[in-house]
Amino acid sequence: MELERQILHKNMEVGRAFSQITLDDDYNLPDFKPDLTKVIREKGEIRFDEIHVNNGHVWFKGILMFDILYRTDLDGKKINCLTGEIPFQESLSVDGAQELDPVKMEGKIEDISVSVINSRKLSIRSLAEFRAEVEKPQETPVLTGIKEETGCEVETEQMEVLELITDKKDNLRIRKEISLSSNKPNMDEILWSSVELRGINSHMRNGEIDVNGEALIYVLYSGAEEEDRLQWFETTVPIKGSVECNTCEESQIYRISANLAQADLEIMPDEDGEERNILLEMAINLSICLWKEEAIEMVSDIYALDRQVAPKFEEACFEKLLVKNDAKCRIADKIELDEAQEDILQICVNEEKLAIEQTTVTEEGILAEGILTVEVLYMTNDESMPISSAKAFIPFSQTIEMPRAQGEVKIWLDGGIDQVTTVLSDSRTIDVKAVISLNLLVFEQQQRQMITEIEEADLDLNALQQSPGIVGYIVREGDRLFGIAKEHHTTIDNLVETNHLTGTFVKPGEKLLIIKTVG
Repeated sequence: MELERQILHKNMEVGRAFSQITLDDDYNLPDFKPDLTKVIREKGEIRFDEIHVNNGHVWFKGILMFDILYRTDLDGKKINCLTGEIPFQESLSVDGAQELDPVKMEGKIEDISVSVINSRKLSIRSLAEFRAEVEKPQETPVLTGIKEETGCEVETEQMEVLELITDKKDNLRIRKEISLSSNKPNMDEILWSSVELRGINSHMRNGEIDVNGEALIYVLYSGAEEEDRLQWFETTVPIKGSVECNTCEESQIYRISANLAQADLEIMPDEDGEERNILLEMAINLSICLWKEEAIEMVSDIYALDRQVAPKFEEACFEKLLVKNDAKCRIADKIELDEAQEDILQICVNEEKLAIEQTTVTEEGILAEGILTVEVLYMTNDESMPISSAKAFIPFSQTIEMPRAQGEVKIWLDGGIDQVTTVLSDSRTIDVKAVISLNLLVFEQQQRQMITEIEEADLDLNALQQSPGIVGYIVREGDRLFGIAKEHHTTIDNLVETNHLTGTFVKPGEKLLIIKTVG
């Protein structure tokens, strides 16, 4: 018996792991940096240098990059900055993970604090979260038909399934020169900077994926002239580019996640040789998954009248699209200063970070809960401390509609910041308004008994002769006409003809006359 099969591709999860690790170290200021009096602002970023899987463990190493803005008592320059790094090497246990299995690794800073040991030495302490997800490609051969006429009775089932087409990473590089406005003085040194993605969206084209959005840039710098020591500006840079993807088509289901991998700002001279330009170079990492929706006819059962045909079954899981839905969440809150903080004269730099903490399936859909962290650098009235900072953790929740699922579901929820505005309400209060986007993708898991192989043998004539030739049968709950015909050694056509049925559907309690058929 020659069988027809269709190969379906998907990713099978091997395992996942999560860990919180404290990264700490003492850091000595370089000789060329002035003494430190007080830390104003700090931030950190995880960068991976190497990730590999071996014997049930995911091994990774990299660095914690940190930036610090601080006060110094140096005459004429009260604010300075420094950058450093802390190396790390850790592992996460993932049962069943093998050397060549693909791994998706994520690291983020949950908290970072800087303590002043003395004017030349700092203690850096950070709580970092690491997540590892190990998946391997899986091929599932699905029986879709018999190539030649074999005298078999075949039952088929139509399924809507998703076929994984592409799972890859790519990157988009942006290089842009930014010029200062005419009312800003020349630059001496960048003291603090922030580059954040806003409104990133993707569009599928045949053979390419277009990526659009913008980068929001904040820069705090020291002016070249003595009277213009502390300056700042903000601007936006459009993001417009594309990456090649030979397998993509407009009709496919896709999940494309974008994150800023690296952003460097460098002071450059303009045409007149004055340092009024900034060169922005950034790399955006793209995680690309593409699926194609297919309707397939799967052979769900088979038998024959002239021989024994014994299919072997194995449980398999197929995925189908339940919902792809995008939502907007509007947030409004306030940042109120602590008593010890200096009054606000003017807001200089905003920095925001979005974290989705939890997703819960409810009767209405998917409840997304998370935190929007907003940090502000601002000018003060205190000449001895001209810059200070404030931070707020703003919780949010949003329900995204989702149809009710029949089985288990696989959920992806990606969040992005579309817009954040901060307005000074009074000298100690900042009003915050934000719009965030939530992109939901849900697959429903379909469990099916799938035929993996079929064994054939000669018909057991003794057993066939001992079974009755004519049977009266009352249809039970869950009965199918195919199953009744198979059990009583006949065909659906014979049952329909004998009982004058108008179709192949029968109801519980219906009475059937069954006449055994010998092939």
